[in-house]
Amino acid sequence: MRLQCCGDAHLLNFGTYAAPDRSLVFDLNDFDETLPASFEWDLKRLVASITIAARDNGLKASEARDAAQATAARYQARMDELAELPFLQVWYDRVDMSNILGAIGKSGDKVAAKRIGKLASKAETKTNLGALSRFAEKTDAGFKIKADPPVVVPIPLGMVKELDKLVDKAFSDYLETLAPDRRLVISRYRRADFARKIVGVGSVGTQAFMMLLMGDSDQDPLFLQFKEAQQSVLAPFAGKSEYKQEGERVVRGQRIMQSASDPFLGWATGSGGAKKHYYLRQLRDMKGSVDVENLGAPGLARYGALCGGVLAHAHARSGDAAMIAGYLGSGPIFAESLAAFGDAYADQNELDFEALKAAEKSGRIKVESGV
Repeated sequence: MRLQCCGDAHLLNFGTYAAPDRSLVFDLNDFDETLPASFEWDLKRLVASITIAARDNGLKASEARDAAQATAARYQARMDELAELPFLQVWYDRVDMSNILGAIGKSGDKVAAKRIGKLASKAETKTNLGALSRFAEKTDAGFKIKADPPVVVPIPLGMVKELDKLVDKAFSDYLETLAPDRRLVISRYRRADFARKIVGVGSVGTQAFMMLLMGDSDQDPLFLQFKEAQQSVLAPFAGKSEYKQEGERVVRGQRIMQSASDPFLGWATGSGGAKKHYYLRQLRDMKGSVDVENLGAPGLARYGALCGGVLAHAHARSGDAAMIAGYLGSGPIFAESLAAFGDAYADQNELDFEALKAAEKSGRIKVESGV
């Protein structure tokens, strides 16, 4: 039962962002590893991350199992619901933050309502205009991206010409991947500056840039992120992508799985001998995430269930919901099995960390403190 998988569906890769109609939605938001694969791989990744988060937050073993089971059980129930719907209804469905807030309000859970309301309010401030004062400053030559080492680093003078050529080529390729109406929007902006930007742990060693585009006024910025795309970690086990360009693989997979996607998603190939693959997206567009470290047992179980339901919908957009629902059944065995997997995974996670610390203590590896 293969379908489009996220490839890295842990709980921190769910969050808010702005749909093209500017509504705030909640969905999966990281697709670097997306590839068609077995549906349960994503779900096991999510459940394991819930168990690890529960342990990290100091919850009891029984509370960790409850949260893991709630996550898997909601995936199971939601898939069963989706199996009964016309496919177009499944395709158009999405989780709006307004609906989440309404449901929590009706439940009477004031703590959850306050937390989710704060998340939504904070996300709504993360716009391109809001990013201008944070990431850029006005100079005599126009707006320039501010240095914020080690996260944001200006291009060294000796590399400006080489990287300028790379970005020019990549940006030209990127425009060709956009629909004509989106290309028209981008044409109203001019490139003001670009810089290197460090991204997540999983992307260490890859190239990533941020680009500032400006419209006709100082109040009309657009920030884009160039991110290098490499072969999916699923490829050795699920088969190579049908797309030779890895950036296209990411974009195509994201559009399939998300209920609404960034209108400026596109891909590009850099210049030079290596010809690295990139995908482009908006850098900051109402993106937000739940502070998982502060969730207690009830909150983590509810959040896991929310993510489980969202993952089921993402899978149903390309998979056979009825077949999956039939396989999962309606009893508790599936959720209990997934929770047991989460426990085993978390146990191994802790053993691996102890092995890492022992290797550092013995001098086998050298560990340097980060910034």
